Formats: sequence, C-alpha cells, structure tokens
Amino acid sequence: MSRSGDEADEIVWEGKFITTRKKGTWEYVSRSRGIRAAVILAVDADDHVILVEQYRVPLGKPCIELPAGLIGDDDSCEGEDATAAAARELEEETGYHADRMEVIGEFYSSPGMVSESFTLLRAHGLAKVGNGGGVGSEEIVVHRVALTEIGEAIARWREQGYGIDVRILLLLGPGILAR
Repeated sequence: MSRSGDEADEIVWEGKFITTRKKGTWEYVSRSRGIRAAVILAVDADDHVILVEQYRVPLGKPCIELPAGLIGDDDSCEGEDATAAAARELEEETGYHADRMEVIGEFYSSPGMVSESFTLLRAHGLAKVGNGGGVGSEEIVVHRVALTEIGEAIARWREQGYGIDVRILLLLGPGILAR
C-alpha cells in the first residue's frame, strides 16, 4: 500500500459507534462521528491505583482496565473536551472525583487495525464521592489496588480468566524493564 493515501477510503459498514473501512487492500475500524476516548490514570494519595472491571462482549469475559470513556459520545456532550469527559467518566465509573486532570498525551492502542486515538489523563486530588459502577447497564466493578501489589493482582486476575487491557502496561512498565 502506498503511503501517499491516494486510494479511496471506502465505508464497508457503519454503526452508531464504529465504522469498518477499506482503503486499498487495508481493512480497519474507526470511531463513527470522529469520537475519541479519554483514559484515566487515577492513583490516590496512598499510592493505590483505581481500576475497573467490565464484561467485554468482544472478549467474552470480564476485563481489567483503567477507567475510560468516550468523549462527546451523545448529543448532550457535543463539543466536550477530553478533560471534562475524563472527569465525568471517572466519577460515573469509579465514584471518585478528581480536583484536577492532567493531559499526558494522545495515543493509539492498535494502529494496524483501529484508527481510534485516546487521550491519557492523570487524575490528581482524588476523593471518593460515590459508588461508581457506571451508567445504564455497564455493571462496572471498582478495584483499588496498591501499586506495590499490582503485578500480583494482575497475575491473580489472569489465573481467573480475566482479560487485561494493554494500558495496564503503564503500571507494569518499570517492573518489566527491571527484569
């Protein structure tokens, strides 16, 4: 495939949230309507990271993830920025409020297959203000794990058959590099 991008971008199928596309011989998925995601790294004052567990249909099992959500995913949130979306999603999913959100940057999780980007944000000044659990039928389980025990917790979840989101590598990185 040429790098020039001269090939037409063909929409194969489009739903409310995703679009499957073909460009030359390349097939990929994008978010519909230009929607992006906000992913939150939330570590409290006691060095515990806040994680969420959700059943993920594509995996057919629960997955351990950093809290995250779509930016401007419904009409009431049109024009929403990543910081506002992250604050909203953190409270909805985990019941934690952050005094401040720091934008770390934009990243791509699987650039060979998905064009979606996400903005990674660090939550500062966490306070528990509710139960979390998400909205609607999300049924999110909140986990608060000591950073010093994250490797053991992930190993336990794997043994139990859970999926582990790739962004959890943020928490494992220094340990992996030290091996």
